[in-house]
Amino acid sequence: MSCKPLRTIFLIAISALSTSAMAHIGTDSGAHAEIGFAEGLQHPFTGLDHLAAMLAVGFWSALSARRLWTVPLAFATMLLAGALLGLAGIELPAVEPMIAASLLVLGLLVALRTRLPAALAASLVGLFAIFHGVAHGTELTGAANLWAPLSGMLLATLALHAIGLGLGLAFRDTTWISRLAGTSVAALGVTLLAQLA
Repeated sequence: MSCKPLRTIFLIAISALSTSAMAHIGTDSGAHAEIGFAEGLQHPFTGLDHLAAMLAVGFWSALSARRLWTVPLAFATMLLAGALLGLAGIELPAVEPMIAASLLVLGLLVALRTRLPAALAASLVGLFAIFHGVAHGTELTGAANLWAPLSGMLLATLALHAIGLGLGLAFRDTTWISRLAGTSVAALGVTLLAQLA
């Protein structure tokens, strides 16, 4: 077993103890007005909430799906839809709680290695992705060239899903690692929910 993936999971577990994880959540409209592709590419990596969710989607898919990319592609597609809603100024209720709840649910799905029918799994992550997307889209409001940061954000999202898939495949036969990874993501979700209470 390589040390690198184990170290990555350990860092995710330690990061779950952070209480300042919601770097992107909120209505920071226009704060990123001048960003381009590179900044969009970095965007999902700079908030632990989004980072953990995207890794967890890939990890869970590796553990439970027959078609590995079905769930990650559903997440990426609905993330874009949510971002477009946010950019259009459409507000959804409870964005922050839904993002926190997504971490709790995705973490439990990984920890329990839960198998769901493909359509249900895609619908579940798609629902959560809309809220993640709205949070991103609201922040990008006012950007001069919307498609540049959106393209970077989508590429980063797919890369994080691929990393999660790789970790999930690498540790598919090591139950305690999926338990640790999933529990860490779920604990982060609980922490964020507690902050919002």
